[in-house]
Order: sequence, then structure tokens, then C-alpha cells
Amino acid sequence: MNYASSASWDPLPLVAVPNFSEGRSERVIGTLEATLAGRARVLNRHFDSEHNRCVFTIAGDREGLVDALAAAAQEAIEVIDMRRYKGLHPHIGALDVCPVVWQAETRHEEAKAAARDVAERIAALGIPVFYYGELATSPERVERAYFRKGGPPELAKRMESGELVPDLGPPRPHPTAGATLVTSREPLVAFNVELNTPDPEVARAVATGLREASGGLAGVRALGLPRDSGRCQVSINVHDPIGVPLADVVAEIKRLAAEHGAEPVEAELIGLAPEAAFEDYPEDVPIRGFDPRRDVMENVLG
Repeated sequence: MNYASSASWDPLPLVAVPNFSEGRSERVIGTLEATLAGRARVLNRHFDSEHNRCVFTIAGDREGLVDALAAAAQEAIEVIDMRRYKGLHPHIGALDVCPVVWQAETRHEEAKAAARDVAERIAALGIPVFYYGELATSPERVERAYFRKGGPPELAKRMESGELVPDLGPPRPHPTAGATLVTSREPLVAFNVELNTPDPEVARAVATGLREASGGLAGVRALGLPRDSGRCQVSINVHDPIGVPLADVVAEIKRLAAEHGAEPVEAELIGLAPEAAFEDYPEDVPIRGFDPRRDVMENVLG
């Protein structure tokens, strides 16, 4: 199945992919989108009520991108209250994750600088900021899971004890907005695959076998989650979608799921993905609602 295209692409704009802990209120999601759109170009929006999360992809110059993200962080304080939050996705804050993405090596340093700029702006709002990924200040801080284990209550305890000190901002979580993770990075693909079983233990076993940390595919992070649909889900981040295209990920999921008498039946793309990620993508695990004009990064930016 040809999910890609041959559009020409000049990878000039910086891109950011802010993740907010809200996927149910269209009013709140619309407010956040309007705030971002007032300062940057919104390329894509995705939200999910069970994950209770919305993800935007935005583009712009460094100043506009930083202004958009800082304004959205301020808006998130007003419209999201983490004390009442419930959702499947691991999280620590209202503006939970805020990566600035560089599309070409020539923009790498600018993306790092933009990420640091926005981190300072978020911290100035009274929200603790932790750097992860390539901006992490120690090896254990590279992975988001280090900060998310135990959720917001455990984060508060770790900060209270002095075990976990933010890179910027106050030493305690914001009372309603929690904390925010910030980095700069290359494009990755966020990708969910549903299995034809309601048993989340099967999804967890597949996720364990799939992720790099357990000896699986390079650069792959994965979680197994339940779903109300009667299917369980493997939620995946592919950090090198060029070297590990989605076809390889699906093939490995098929192999691992078969060990438990299950198989993948449908996939879902979160945000945008580079064209090369779809090379040789299999027809028998369709990507729900996929439209190359809307979902392939080169087409949207072209």
C-alpha cells in the first residue's frame, strides 16, 4: 500500500509537538488550538478521550514557536486541572511534554536554543521544567518514563524529598498544572496498534518484546494499554522512523502477538510522520483515517 507521496520538501520551519493532558473537552482543545494558531502554524491536531490527551504539531520561526508554546502553557494553567485528571496515558502535567523538533541538521542548534527558551518561559509561569532526551542533565533523565513512574503523586513525593530537582522553575509541582518535560529532537513517529483481544496483558507482553530496552527494535518505546473498544492497544514511539519504518514495527508486532494467539488489526497515527516511515507499509493493518495529504510531514510542509 502506498501511503507516501513524492512531494518536494524544503525542511526550513522549526516544528514543535506539544502534548496536553486533555482529550475530552472540545472546548478546551479548541481553546488551546486557537492559542497556538495565534502565533504559529498548526499543522495537525489529534486527541483521544481514553488517553485523555491532545497532541498538536505546529511550525514557525524560533520566536513565533516559543511564543506559541509559552502562551499555550499559560492557557493550560487556566483550562486544565490535573487534580481532576484521569486518563490512560502516562503524564506529569497539563502541558505534559514539549519537544522542539529539528527537521535538518542545519536547524539542530536552533531547535536546542528554542527548547531552552520555551523552558525558561514555562518555568517563569511557576511550572517546574525537566529536560529529557538530548537536553537531559544526567543519564537517568533521558527517558520520560523516569519522571512519570507513579504519576503526579509520586512526582510530588520525589520532589518534596529532594530526590528529584527540576532543571528550571519551582521545587514543587504547580498545584493544578503539575510539571512539564522539555527537549529538542529529530522527528519521531507516535503510532498505536490495536490487537484483536481485550486482554491488556497481551498488549503489555507485545510492548515488552517490541521496545529497545528489552532487546527489541532500536529506538522503539512501547506500552501495552487496555481500550474500551474490546481491543487492547500497543502504544509506540519510533525514534528512528527512517531506519525502523512502520512496516518493520508492524511485522514485529505480528510475530510477538502470534505467540499469544492474537494479531494486529488496525493502527493509528498520532500527529505527522515523514514519508519514508511508510515504505512498504502492509495493507492488512490499515491506518485508521489516514490521508497522505494531511498526515505526511513533507506534504503538509511542502
